[in-house]
Amino acid sequence: MPISLRAALRWASGLTLAVATLASAGPRTAASAGLLFDDFSYADLAELTAGGWTPRSKAGHPGVPGALWSAEQFSLVADPLQPGNRLLRMTAQTDGTGPGTRQAQLCHARKYLEGTYAARVRFNDKPLRGLDGDPVIQTFYVVSPLKHDFDPNFSELDFEYLPNGGWGSDKTRLYGITWQTVQLDPWQAYNQSHEEMVSLDGWHVLMMQIADGKTRLYLDGRLLAQHGGRNYPVVPMSINFNLWFSPGGLLEKSEEARVYQEDVDWVFHARKQVLSPKQVMAEVKRLRAGGVKHIDTVPPANPALPSLCDF
Repeated sequence: MPISLRAALRWASGLTLAVATLASAGPRTAASAGLLFDDFSYADLAELTAGGWTPRSKAGHPGVPGALWSAEQFSLVADPLQPGNRLLRMTAQTDGTGPGTRQAQLCHARKYLEGTYAARVRFNDKPLRGLDGDPVIQTFYVVSPLKHDFDPNFSELDFEYLPNGGWGSDKTRLYGITWQTVQLDPWQAYNQSHEEMVSLDGWHVLMMQIADGKTRLYLDGRLLAQHGGRNYPVVPMSINFNLWFSPGGLLEKSEEARVYQEDVDWVFHARKQVLSPKQVMAEVKRLRAGGVKHIDTVPPANPALPSLCDF
């Protein structure tokens, strides 16, 4: 069970981080700047939503037209490798048709911009059952709504893992992408991307830094890419995980659905703080050692912004 808000704030009030703080922000502690940590030690989906998370239920982009998004695609499960630990599990499936496709997306509040983001996730190269080969996409990302084609205020940073390829290539790869803007149909995107051509089957720590006009993407403590310029985010975003299928390249329709899963161990955000990979892991270890299961001291956007969980 998550600790109480009072206990979490009492713990956070004593937290200090050895970090490089954004020059424009002045000296801050993690508590005063804002901290999100969640290790998904919830008993059920009701507790998950009470913790500030919204399972998507709205139809639409991305993925297979006609696919269903629902809370039924999520579960909280025991970690078989760490006794006492629990995991968030996303499940997606397809039989090769829109109505036979189920996709999963989970969103937190739209209040995040500069700072450090990290999550420990488990990617899967193979389906839990059914034929292998559908272009499945396993993610961790932050995003704002796209109000219209080529919206100048759109902001997004993605980690997208494609074990079966997709988007014109059959290669297994991890995409790290920062976006300026996009038109969905016909597709025209303005972004910077990095491709890591490797299988990532198993557990990994994905990390993003947004600070001083630069975004940096890390995989398991290793810097993959640095982007900036017009692709630097400009508006508050929500934190998201999703598991979906590219509409191009699905295997043929079959009676047995192909089922994929992605697990999340924890997610972390330090607002307006630039933490190294080692510092993030040290803070996660410290939080867990202190019995902190969930804490959120990140202030809402001013004015508060809705998190529609539909993109």
